[in-house]
Amino acid sequence: MAEIKDPENTILMELKGGTVTIELLPDVAPKHCERMKELARSGQYDNVAFHRVIDGFMAQTGDVAHANMENGWNPARAGTGGSDLPDLPAEFSKLPHDRGTLGAARSANPNSANSQFFINFKDNHFLNGQYTVYGRVIAGMEHVDAITRGEPPASPDRMISVKVAADA
Repeated sequence: MAEIKDPENTILMELKGGTVTIELLPDVAPKHCERMKELARSGQYDNVAFHRVIDGFMAQTGDVAHANMENGWNPARAGTGGSDLPDLPAEFSKLPHDRGTLGAARSANPNSANSQFFINFKDNHFLNGQYTVYGRVIAGMEHVDAITRGEPPASPDRMISVKVAADA
């Protein structure tokens, strides 16, 4: 287990293989970090599928509208929705999309990120300056690496639970 320096800005994501510890970066992308904590605290990320998982690229999840595998699961629409909260403005930075970083998923509009995010399997520097980076995996990346691949996966994995470490 990684040493948690700032429990208020650390996410504990439970996957089938174990816990993924994510350090949020509120100094870089404060609005995205607040949104993740708000959705985690309200339980909206619990049981949400990884609906787009591309080997050698990234694992995408966070569609709280259509990808909750226990409530409203709609595989045909997974990846098309977000939360009831307003979209977020881009918070681009000089931080690179390195292996283990969290990026905000969005449409073609840079200011359309809402609840969806992805975790990079490898350094994806071609995304730099185009998608908001707002966290990084500090422990448990092996559990991310084990997520079932597919667009969408035939039998998707899910985030069993997502909590702010300060609340756990």
